[in-house]
Amino acid sequence: MRVDIGNALDSVATPGISTEALDRLDAEVAAAHDTIAAGMTNAEFGYVSLNLPETTSAAGIEAAVADVDAESVLTVGIGGSALGAVTVTRALGESNHYVLDNVDPEATTRLFDSLDLESTAVNVVSKSGTTAETLSNFLIVQEAMDEAGVDWTERTVVTTGEEGPLRELANEHGLPALDVPDGVPGRFSALSAVGLVPAAILGYDIEAVLDGGRAARDSLQGSLHDCPAYAYGAVATALERRGAHTNAFMPYAEGLEPFAEWFAQLWAESLGKDGQGQTPARALGATDQHSQLQLYRAGRHDKLVTLVRPRERGDLDIPATDVEGLSYLGGSTLGDLLDAEFEATEASLAAAGKPNVRLEVEQVDEYGIGDLLVSMEAACILAGELMGVETFTQPAVEWGKRAARGLLGGGEFEEAEAVREKSTLVVDPVVEPDA
Repeated sequence: MRVDIGNALDSVATPGISTEALDRLDAEVAAAHDTIAAGMTNAEFGYVSLNLPETTSAAGIEAAVADVDAESVLTVGIGGSALGAVTVTRALGESNHYVLDNVDPEATTRLFDSLDLESTAVNVVSKSGTTAETLSNFLIVQEAMDEAGVDWTERTVVTTGEEGPLRELANEHGLPALDVPDGVPGRFSALSAVGLVPAAILGYDIEAVLDGGRAARDSLQGSLHDCPAYAYGAVATALERRGAHTNAFMPYAEGLEPFAEWFAQLWAESLGKDGQGQTPARALGATDQHSQLQLYRAGRHDKLVTLVRPRERGDLDIPATDVEGLSYLGGSTLGDLLDAEFEATEASLAAAGKPNVRLEVEQVDEYGIGDLLVSMEAACILAGELMGVETFTQPAVEWGKRAARGLLGGGEFEEAEAVREKSTLVVDPVVEPDA
């Protein structure tokens, strides 16, 4: 990955950062890098995430799923147990990877109506093996397969912790079972079995994904001027300090749209603490130039726009036409048009004094998505160090989990009582019946 932070300088944008302030910030980056490097060396909780490109065994994952013959994969998980896997497969252009990462009954019913369960593998992921949403959906999957006459035990792969209900289920039925890596929060686990099983089942080169991650990991060094990941994390933090409290993340490749969703969880759950943190907003270029860009260019000066694109991509010629006003498109390609849209958006934001940063990878393939994932993880960890927050925890998420479990009768939790004591002020329209 490479990064261009020129449009985040105060000579271009407000808020922005001066080159002198960047140099001062670089001393903070150097100290933070020492902490990160020590954490990686000592396999400390959270920091060990950046070791996954080295410690994950592609061969081990491929061996575990070797007997799973499927044309499609259904991942049953939530949050980091699903987003990383979808990010990888969608970046590779795979459309036969489906996800149950919510408990909306109508959406779940529609999904099952569209799936051929006889040719679908089930990839169920939960570190604890007790996640209510995941286990509920998995029970529904089992029932649907039973009703369709499909033996779910022959088509299910489990990724979980060393203990818990899912591990016990895998042992009981002899299911292929992979480990959630120790010390790695879910949102940082994409380059492990958590994120790579579906790609492996569908025949992609997951070793190449790890290669891209290794390249990003090896690029980490103690200066933002020499390390693209740190440059991004440092500049995003500096702009947040100066009032850019929203980070609009806008890839110009449809295969990277789930990557924007993955980034949103990474950035929000890791950095939204102690009254700090940028709110991630997801956009897609060029589509959202026609919806959200109006706000980013003409709204408040409280946003950083992160523009992401591959430098190389497949292309498609635009046919020639004699239609007046459209003839200039003939002889160009859709790739040319998308690049022009990207650069026009970038220049438009700069002309309006709105900070933006460009992120680029060579292309969106196995290597490229591995590079992007680890680069953004490193950027996030650096940002957490600079902000002084506990990057790897998510106490607000755990509060909600306890509340939901208590409401469902899964134990006594004071958080559930807080839900029951909710204040109300209901506005409900009264519609008079027809006379």
